[in-house]
Amino acid sequence: MTAPDPTAPASLGEVREQIDALDRRIVGLIAERQQWVVAAGSLKSDEQGVRAPARVDQVIAKVRGLATEAGASPEVVERSYRAMIGAFIELELAHLRGVHPTASR
Repeated sequence: MTAPDPTAPASLGEVREQIDALDRRIVGLIAERQQWVVAAGSLKSDEQGVRAPARVDQVIAKVRGLATEAGASPEVVERSYRAMIGAFIELELAHLRGVHPTASR
């Protein structure tokens, strides 16, 4: 699929359609990431292993670099990842405690 030129959109509706399509792809990737996070969590035995601040710092540094390479704002990417990582930590902790949250709320 060839992306339209976002500097010359035909209409706001077209821009929103493209954003909606990206959102579908992003959510699919988050679901895939979640599966790997849950798998990693099953290999951890305590809360400190789940929180893993050094690993969080490593991931943040990596995605900031990827953002720069991709032409995205490193600050936006970092904030997005910190929010996502925080949510995944809570999910892993729930699994560690034997509480398995449902997919929907």
